Amino acid sequence: MTWHDLLFMHWPVSADLLRPHIPVDLELDRYDGNAWIGVVPFHMTGVRPKAAPRFLSSSFPEVNVRTYVRHKGRPGVWFFSLDAADRTAVWAARRFFHLPYHFAEMHSECSREVVEYRSRRRSNPEVEFIGQYKPVGEPRRSSSGELEYFLTERYCLFSANRRGRLFRMDVQHSPWPLQVAEAEIERNTLTLPLGIPVPLAPPLLHFAKRLDVVASNLES
Repeated sequence: MTWHDLLFMHWPVSADLLRPHIPVDLELDRYDGNAWIGVVPFHMTGVRPKAAPRFLSSSFPEVNVRTYVRHKGRPGVWFFSLDAADRTAVWAARRFFHLPYHFAEMHSECSREVVEYRSRRRSNPEVEFIGQYKPVGEPRRSSSGELEYFLTERYCLFSANRRGRLFRMDVQHSPWPLQVAEAEIERNTLTLPLGIPVPLAPPLLHFAKRLDVVASNLES
């Protein structure tokens, strides 16, 4: 599958706000003492199981809310929520990968490098994201030790089933071609279901135009 027109929005937050929403077996990862919460809108194409023929692939927008964790020393991503515009993908991700997906009414369109993005969760219309964003710098790859590397160069995600059993999925892709970004956010209430107020400080912004990704099977 391929990820397009990603906007990474990140804010430093108190670890005490995030810790109740993360399994006890996961360590909350920090950079310079801070935990981080991210909101990432983008568009996916070519989404299909490995064994499925290409003509069965799907394409749709997605926006997720995340933080960063470690398990047995391995860095990864923990998703608080993922909103997507494909009912089948939402059902499959919840059923087989134990990920907190939600079906949403969404629209993503890129014109002259400006991405117009809208998402409204069908089960709770108050949970939405509306904004536009664009890159403003040349692509560069971050280096180990940099904050950008800490926030983006993570090659697995974790999930848990209803009984609390932990799972891991590895992902393979090239290093992120990050660009500095600008954004005008009209509305962002994606963190409210967590009891976390909408961040008031300006976010740290990065853009990535395209990245090909291969995901492995889920492992416990």
